[in-house]
Amino acid sequence: MIIEIKVFKFDKQKDKKPYFKSFSIEKRKKMNILDALNYINHNYNENISFRSSCRSGQCGSCSLKVNDEVALACKREVKNGDVISPLDFPVIKDLIVDKSEVDDKVAIMKLFLEDDDYLKGSSEKEELSKKEDRRLNKEKNSLVGDDSKENNPLVNDDNEENSPLVIPSIDCENTRKVRSCIECYSCLSACPIIKESSDFAGPYFMRYISKFDFDPRDKGNRTVESIKNGLYNCTSCGKCGQICPKNINSFSDAIEKLRGLAYKKDLGPLDAHKAIKATVMKTGRSIEPLDESFINEVNKDNKNSKNKIAIFTGCMVDYRLQNVGFALMDVLKENGIEADVPDGQVCCGSPLLRTGQTDIVPDLVRRNKRIFSDYDTIITLCAGCGATLKNDYPKYGADFNVLDISEFLVDKLNTDNMKSLDMMVTYHDPCHLIRGQGISKQPRDILNKIKGVEFVEMDEPDKCCGAGGGVKAGKPEIAEALAKRKADMIKKTDADTVVTICPFCQYNIQDGLNKEGLEHIKVMNILELLKKSYG
Repeated sequence: MIIEIKVFKFDKQKDKKPYFKSFSIEKRKKMNILDALNYINHNYNENISFRSSCRSGQCGSCSLKVNDEVALACKREVKNGDVISPLDFPVIKDLIVDKSEVDDKVAIMKLFLEDDDYLKGSSEKEELSKKEDRRLNKEKNSLVGDDSKENNPLVNDDNEENSPLVIPSIDCENTRKVRSCIECYSCLSACPIIKESSDFAGPYFMRYISKFDFDPRDKGNRTVESIKNGLYNCTSCGKCGQICPKNINSFSDAIEKLRGLAYKKDLGPLDAHKAIKATVMKTGRSIEPLDESFINEVNKDNKNSKNKIAIFTGCMVDYRLQNVGFALMDVLKENGIEADVPDGQVCCGSPLLRTGQTDIVPDLVRRNKRIFSDYDTIITLCAGCGATLKNDYPKYGADFNVLDISEFLVDKLNTDNMKSLDMMVTYHDPCHLIRGQGISKQPRDILNKIKGVEFVEMDEPDKCCGAGGGVKAGKPEIAEALAKRKADMIKKTDADTVVTICPFCQYNIQDGLNKEGLEHIKVMNILELLKKSYG
C-alpha cells in the first residue's frame, strides 16, 4: 500500500526557513514512524535528521510530533496523511531539537537526591504523612475546625449510618509511577500552560520535585520549590497524561499530591482556593447562592419519586446555571424519561481535591453516598463532577454507576419531535470529559442528530480553555490567556454557537469571547441546545 506523508525539514546552514516535504512510502505491515523515516532516507537519498536509540519505547529519544500530537516515533504507526514535525523546542536540524535548556534547568533546580543521613531513620516528611492519615481517620465524622451540627451542613444526620470511609493516603510508595519517566520531554512540548505562564516549570519538573518531596531520604525544601515553580498554575487538563508513553498524568500523579502536601504544611493553597473551602464548609457548595437553587425550585412541584435514575447537579447548575437544570428536565420529559433530583446533595469535592484541600472531602463523599445510595444510575451535567464521581469517589469507598449526560442521552433521543434550528455550532471538549472520562464521540453524535444544526470542528477542540484546576479562581491571567486562544479558534469556524458540557468551561470561554469582541457568539450547554430543538 502506498501512503503519503509530510516531514518537517530545516537546515539552518542552508535553509532560510523551515518547510514540509512530501514523500510517498510503500507501507509495510506494522510500519512505525521511525521505519518510515529510515525508508525515506534510504529510498529517496534524503538525509532527514532524527533521534532514535532503543526502538522499544524505553529511552524517549525519538519523541516528535505527528499531526501536531506528541508521539514516540518507534511506537506510533505511520498512517496516510501524517505530518511529522519536531517537538516545541529550538530546532537543531529537521526533527532534532535542542533540549539543553531543560538539562540546564535540571541542574539549577538540583533535581537529584539531596541526601546526607537518611540511614538515621524516617524523616519528618514521612512522619507528617502518617500523622495526617491518623488525623483524617479520627475526624471522619466531622469537619476540621467545626464539629457542631448546628453550624456544619455536612455533618451526619442523627439517623445516618456512620459507616467509615476509606481515606486515601499519600506516601513514597504511591509515587512509584512518576519514577517511571523516560525523559522524552513530550509533556513539556504538549503542555498548554508553559506557553502562557513563564513561572510554570512544567509537568516534567513537577514530577521530579514530587519524586523527591515524597522520598523520606531527601533533605531539599521541595514543597517550597514546587510553589516557586508554579504549583498552582496547572489547570489539571491531563494532556501530559494523554501523550505520555508511560501513562504518567503529571497532575493527578504529582501536582495534586504536591498541593496536598503544601496544604498539610500550611504553605498553600492560594487565598482564592481557601475561600472556596470556607464556602463549602458553610453551605455545602463551592459557590454562594445568588437566586433560588435549581434543586429547591424543581422539587417544589416534583417531589422525589424514588426513580432509579438520579441527577447530580453540581454546584454551578444548582446555584448559577439553573437554566441548564431545567433544560435537562424538559429534554428528559420529551423523551419519556423520569429522574429524581435528590435533596441534600452537596459539592462533589473536585475544587478541594484539585487544590489539595482534602481533609473535608470524606464528609462530602459520605453525604453524597447516603443521598445517592438507592439509585441505579447517576447522571452528571458537569465534566468535573462526573470525573470526580467516577475516578475519585471509589478511592473513598463510594462506587456509583455514573454517566455523563451525553453518555446517557445519545441512544435515547427522539428526533421526530425536533424542529429545524438553522444554526452553525462548534464543540469544545472539556478536559475532564475527554481525558478525565474518555468521552468525545457521544456529544458529537448528539449534535449530528439535531435537525438544522451544522456542526463544524475547531482546530483543537480538546485544547484546555483554562478554567480548571483552581486556575480561574487563583490565577485568572492564565485562564484569560487560554480562553483567548480558544476564542481565536472559535472565530475561525464562523460558528455562532459553542457547545460544551462543563459550566466552568462555559463561563470561561464566554469571558474569552466577550473580551475579544465576539459577544455575538454564545456558549451553550448541550442541554440548552437540545431544549431549543424541542421548541
